[in-house]
Amino acid sequence: MTIAWTPESAPRLEGKYALVTGATGGLGYQTALGLARQGATTVLAGRNAAKGEQAIQRIQQSVPAAKVRFQHLDLDSLASVAHCAAGQPAVVDILVNNAAVMGLQRREQTRDGFERQIGVNFLGHFALTLRLLGALNHGGRVVNVASLAHRRASLALADFQSEKSYGPMRAYGQSKLAMLMFALELQRRADRFGWNLKSMAAHPGWARTDIIPNGIGGGARTLKARIAAAGFNVFAQSAADGALPILFAAIAPEAKGGAYYGPNGRGEIRGGPTPARIFPQAADPDAGQRLWAEAERLTGSTADP
Repeated sequence: MTIAWTPESAPRLEGKYALVTGATGGLGYQTALGLARQGATTVLAGRNAAKGEQAIQRIQQSVPAAKVRFQHLDLDSLASVAHCAAGQPAVVDILVNNAAVMGLQRREQTRDGFERQIGVNFLGHFALTLRLLGALNHGGRVVNVASLAHRRASLALADFQSEKSYGPMRAYGQSKLAMLMFALELQRRADRFGWNLKSMAAHPGWARTDIIPNGIGGGARTLKARIAAAGFNVFAQSAADGALPILFAAIAPEAKGGAYYGPNGRGEIRGGPTPARIFPQAADPDAGQRLWAEAERLTGSTADP
């Protein structure tokens, strides 16, 4: 099913507050730009203040009246996550969990000792979201950015930190599978406990962003990996187009809690927003509960809106 939709067709967002992680470039920047164009007060959360200031200037050049600011957030650190969450207002209308690292050639650890891809891509966002549940429990939306990589991934809680065996793209795929499962489980819990929020996921298909040259492209040691990165960029769509399913999930009135959105083209690689295919390993409610429990244990986070 194709959805004939553009961000401009959505209602205006004056008076709404949005937080986008990884918003100084790529998909996060394009998502923040789209939210700002619609009038939302938009917070660009990221690690690099200089890049944040540059992103704000670019947004204000496109949208002179934009209400934007930078917020330091390093998902590599649960302390930074806690500090960021503490600086948010009592009501958050839109949370877009977008920031990610991809295909790190060697196993790295976060400051809290997590394998870096599962730590940054999933556990940091899990902790941030749970800390903001009270602020979101007023009709807010949570959008987790997942990936086509979830299709080939499996959840390995017995080796969640890839300590026994590490594969760059296997770890990335598991982190994105976890993001999709988290979005679905959060909606199940919202339905069960009566939380006033919507949780959903979106993916950009193949989009040209810095995640490829910074991951499997820039850090690659093999010719095969470099060729794969080059081929990806040939067929990929722009970051602006890749952000459309994310924006649809974040602001379209017809977007549904518990849904997953992606591009409408062949293989969900490129195109306008449409409901995306959720593979069985992501939709398993029992696995979703186990993942939630493990994330709570690792991060020390609890759901108490």
